[in-house]
Amino acid sequence: QVQLVESGGGLVQAGGSLRLSCAASGRTFSSYAMGWFRQAPGKERKFVAAILWSGGRTYYTDSVKGRFTTSRDNAKNTVYLQMNILKPEDTAVYYCAATPKYEIVIVTTEYNYWGQGTQVTVSS
Repeated sequence: QVQLVESGGGLVQAGGSLRLSCAASGRTFSSYAMGWFRQAPGKERKFVAAILWSGGRTYYTDSVKGRFTTSRDNAKNTVYLQMNILKPEDTAVYYCAATPKYEIVIVTTEYNYWGQGTQVTVSS
């Protein structure tokens, strides 16, 4: 069982930065691949980024490549999403999720555990 709690969201101007954190409970956190998703009002939840359990491989959706970076610290049971050069279209609720799969996963249905989400609002 893994419980996830996101933090770090807020209001930022376009071009600014935010760092989201996702703190996990559970002794087996290091064996889970982690993902970040976002959901804008009235839209479906979409994949943003993922990182393998070792942190050695990451994957990003095209719209955030070069701007967002995900990383993890297994000793702290925490995964991060550093978001730079934010745009108004990045506005959404951001969720972290965990899957026991030993591969990059980009679909919501493959993730077993989800956080409650944190709001990110980017003003123009």
